[in-house]
Amino acid sequence: MKIKSALTVAFCFLICNSYGQNEMNSTKQAIIASVEKHKANLIKISDDIWALAETAFEETKSSKILSDYAEEQGFTVVRGVAGMPTAFVATYGSGKPVISVLGEFDALPGLSQQAQPTKNPISEGKPGHGCGHNIFGAGSLGAAIAIKELIENETLKGTIKFMGTPSEEKYFAKIWMVNAGLWNDVDVNISWHPSAEIKADVQSSLALVDFKIEFYGQAAHASGDPWNGRSASDALEIYTTGINYYREHVKPTVRMHYHIQDAGQVVNVVPDYARLWMRVRDTKRSGMMPVYERTMEMVKGAAIMANVDYKVSLISGIYEVLVNREGGKIMQANLELLGPIKYTEDETAFGKKIQESTGKKQVGMDSAIKPLKETREHPGGGSTDVGDVSWNVANINLGVTTAPKDTPWHSWAVVACGGMSIGHKGLIYASKAMAMTMADLFENPELVEKVKSEYIERKGDEVYKAIIPEGPPPINGN
Repeated sequence: MKIKSALTVAFCFLICNSYGQNEMNSTKQAIIASVEKHKANLIKISDDIWALAETAFEETKSSKILSDYAEEQGFTVVRGVAGMPTAFVATYGSGKPVISVLGEFDALPGLSQQAQPTKNPISEGKPGHGCGHNIFGAGSLGAAIAIKELIENETLKGTIKFMGTPSEEKYFAKIWMVNAGLWNDVDVNISWHPSAEIKADVQSSLALVDFKIEFYGQAAHASGDPWNGRSASDALEIYTTGINYYREHVKPTVRMHYHIQDAGQVVNVVPDYARLWMRVRDTKRSGMMPVYERTMEMVKGAAIMANVDYKVSLISGIYEVLVNREGGKIMQANLELLGPIKYTEDETAFGKKIQESTGKKQVGMDSAIKPLKETREHPGGGSTDVGDVSWNVANINLGVTTAPKDTPWHSWAVVACGGMSIGHKGLIYASKAMAMTMADLFENPELVEKVKSEYIERKGDEVYKAIIPEGPPPINGN
């Protein structure tokens, strides 16, 4: 154990020393002081957004809370960017480097929950922040403000941008923001996400394509004259059966899943309309696209077999995250400098109760700083429109503990933690870690160049092309 500890200390020293982060210098002390100064307001912003729990493109009040506070702090705010009323950009400073930080704030349907460790919705069936985006937006804003204050007093030089990004959970609004060129002048982007552990995140995500399938048939009496009907529901069932057989013949990295939205209204009518929401994912966009094309061909076959018409509508699609390990090293050193989050006995008990309620081992909170891991070739997990940002600008990712170990994500348990002190501590920690990492970039041009060089190398000759339909973003589901 002594040998292992010595090696760990030596490794940390080498990383910290190489990136000039082996001490809490005056700039970083100022960052911590700034975040602490705004702490009460940041927590209130997070709690207010938590209570509102507004879903994709409906985050009118949540967006206003964040953008108004940024404006009060001296940022220049442009609202309604990229054709989306709840998207905004808050900017302070001038010149290079230009560093942006992402802030999400949309909730998930059906996850209403009180801030308690047993399942108990505030309002049954209503939305809740089951991915912690109330914390996400507020934490990123705190980091942006800390940097703004250092630019204001001339400790740092350059430009900070807080990107208010709506609708991550459904339509992936960052695609439209990227397409509008909002990162064209940015050197490095910083992002974080609520998690069950603290880590500089150097893993990718899954590419995804999101589309809707509609079948159109002929209604008839299901008993009196079913031969006069052409069932849209039959086509839907044939299609999903085909998808389920197709699963055996795709690579293990592929994910296909669907939600039946409409398959008829009553049992005694042959349905003349059916609708399915479908997603295809893979480790890389290059692997996802052939599967997507095949699943669209299968729609035609199902329609022929059921003798109905069909329509396939692209909703959107996202790239996998382009990892940046140079950026991860800078973030890692700052996590080591900050150290773990400390929890009270009550918070630990809350976490264990969450674990008991969700059938997990009762081990409490995991606040250890995870080592910088090797980047896996085939990551598991979900997808995020941060991927599209990362194919247009060098991107650094962070994960911070906001829920107990092994908590099911996109669940009531995450909502519960996001509305109390466990979530609050993660928010404040993320603000400090991101601002400290941004400060290193502002102060050290060579670090910016290292991060950007890796981005250019990893991107290679890939030409980014947004996977979105023609026309404006799907506001109000249109």
